[in-house]
Amino acid sequence: MTPFHFTAGKIPLLVSIPHAGTQLTPEVDAGLSDAARGLPDTDWHLPLLYDFVRDLGASVLIGHYSRFVIDLNRPADNQPLYTTATTGLYPETLFDGSPTFAPGKTPSAEVRQGYLDTIWQPYHQQLQQELARLKAEHGYALLFDAHSIASVIPRLFEGRLPDLNIGTNDGASCSTAVINAIKQVCHAQNDYSWIANGRFKGGYITRAYGQPEQGVQAVQLELAQLNYMDETSPFAWQQDRAAQLQKVLKPLMQAFLDAGKSN
Repeated sequence: MTPFHFTAGKIPLLVSIPHAGTQLTPEVDAGLSDAARGLPDTDWHLPLLYDFVRDLGASVLIGHYSRFVIDLNRPADNQPLYTTATTGLYPETLFDGSPTFAPGKTPSAEVRQGYLDTIWQPYHQQLQQELARLKAEHGYALLFDAHSIASVIPRLFEGRLPDLNIGTNDGASCSTAVINAIKQVCHAQNDYSWIANGRFKGGYITRAYGQPEQGVQAVQLELAQLNYMDETSPFAWQQDRAAQLQKVLKPLMQAFLDAGKSN
């Protein structure tokens, strides 16, 4: 299976969705623990939730493989991104702390190096190539990294997560104008709680590619999943909730486009 699906757009925006994939390699499929078998930490349904960006003319990059094979939003050297609990390039635990693999069934280092070469590297090469194309064609590029997570995970954060979690690497991955425009959209609505650079400040993709001084603005949005789907297996899509959430996501994306153009 190809490691990603990519569609080139006509505007300076690339939407990256690295964690929606559910494809497994034979080694991972054979080794997953019972707790991991249902792929609970997947960013379920995000390609459908963000399908409206295609009408805008955005480029879209979607990873095919599960994060349990390799995490596309972690650095290749597997250095930790957070000082609090997290998961790595090759997740050994689920978000709740349960083991990802059955005893003795973790893929070997050699096998995992193959995942880095054939899954992680192609995704990032495509991401880099598209940002370079957009910058060459438009003079700048905008990267929106789309994520979602269960709203309550005690190991990762206290209480219930805010609905909209904006990450800009503490302001380093985009201009002040961009984050202010996104905040204005959040301020203008009352249906969803939100925070900027709280528990989720942006993962590797946001931190590595968000270089506003080089003409690339990057923003990560981590959504609380209960606003568009069921958070328990089988993780069903909820159309009414999703449509309501899109009423905020669409102006938020437009604000990113408008503010990014002016910088």
